[in-house]
Amino acid sequence: MTATLGTLAWLFAVVAFGAIIPIVPTGAAVSGAAALAFHEQHPVLIVFVIAAGAAGAYVGDLVMYAMCRVGGEKLAKRLRWLRDEEHLVSVKEKLRQREIPVLLVSRLIPGGRVPVLLAAAFLGMPWRTFVVANAPACALWSVVYAGIGVAGGSIFPEPWEGVVAAVLLILIINQTVSWITKRREARAAAAAAAANTSNAGA
Repeated sequence: MTATLGTLAWLFAVVAFGAIIPIVPTGAAVSGAAALAFHEQHPVLIVFVIAAGAAGAYVGDLVMYAMCRVGGEKLAKRLRWLRDEEHLVSVKEKLRQREIPVLLVSRLIPGGRVPVLLAAAFLGMPWRTFVVANAPACALWSVVYAGIGVAGGSIFPEPWEGVVAAVLLILIINQTVSWITKRREARAAAAAAAANTSNAGA
């Protein structure tokens, strides 16, 4: 029991840290823990993994949001959270139009969480709105990644194989979605440039 609590505490800490410093693969951590929990054959452990992952993500998001509200864009640039100001402008516009839906899906899109969180902070979204909307977003994110871990754990007989499979699957999904997103943004930018050129010529 002590070992289980220690593992959950580490998962919470890793996910919370990764939410603040976005270099830690937090989704992989949740998936790996879920794969191990599946092999323990105690379904309740998977629920605890989901809860620890969601709680870590939630706390990390709150800390990052508070830092952005206090420090603004200057702090975000210094900490290298803000790297693409043009993309941030479009995210702000989406957030103005649909606050809650954008917050809910931001964690499920690779690379989508940080821009949305920054946009919310810079737009001055009320704390109450962010606190309430971000809770189900973190819970949904944890459920999805734990599900990937359980799927990996169910396919392979050895726990370590399930963990490796879950991590690799997440990396492949993230890279694929990132590639598709970049392609769409490049096409949109090319179309906008062509339209501007056409208008200038007219």
